[in-house]
Amino acid sequence: MRDPLAEPSDLIRSVSRALRVLEAVGRAPKGLTVKQIARRCELTVATTYHLVRTLAYEGYVIRREDGTYIVGLEVADRYRELVTAFRGPPAVGESLRRAASDTGYSHYLGRFVGGQVAVTAVAEGPRSPYLEDLVPGFDEGAHATALGKALLATLTPEQRFRYLREYGMRPFTSATLVASDAFEADLAAGDRRGMHLELGQFRHGVACAAVLVTPDKDMERRVVLACALPAAEMMTSARVVRAKLLAVARAVADGLATEV
Repeated sequence: MRDPLAEPSDLIRSVSRALRVLEAVGRAPKGLTVKQIARRCELTVATTYHLVRTLAYEGYVIRREDGTYIVGLEVADRYRELVTAFRGPPAVGESLRRAASDTGYSHYLGRFVGGQVAVTAVAEGPRSPYLEDLVPGFDEGAHATALGKALLATLTPEQRFRYLREYGMRPFTSATLVASDAFEADLAAGDRRGMHLELGQFRHGVACAAVLVTPDKDMERRVVLACALPAAEMMTSARVVRAKLLAVARAVADGLATEV
């Protein structure tokens, strides 16, 4: 949600409108007509027509034979570039893939992006439940994932309070921690353990563990490593998971150190 109070004085409204059009089309997989886009974006049909034509010319939307518009392939190209930039040096991606192959568990990297907790790299493992939400760019539910907890634990209590107040503590499952005192106690336990955990707090039957890869004064340079596995396996092998995560974290840190 855009903050009207944060609108820059030199906002280029045509660019802003074009992005709104692209967002509207992206949220409608079956496609939208120009009139439907205009209505959803609160624009005139004439203005919308010019914006859509420009986006189509640049490849960001595609006009189908029935006159509706869908997202164009240029969006996929930008997403691939985003994934590459988020992941970092090739050695980092290789470390994640090796970890997923060796353990069978899906591994994730996360960091603060624009002040918000986000998943920045993923390597899927065959023994982990598939989590369709956890893809590069996912930026919700920090309080319900071990990855998010590990990053939030690096903040001061005041910073954490402001973060959770702004983004909320949605109950993803009945086990999700939605009270600040319980959440703070959970983070403290994770710090003592040397690994942050969640058991069924983001998805029933799924557990996640996370460790800090790189601490840094700059919050946007802090990186955490997480893995997901069936909750039952976490209950019996938490120490093994921690040892393996720490080993992978060292490899990831070495890979990040090569970043120019």
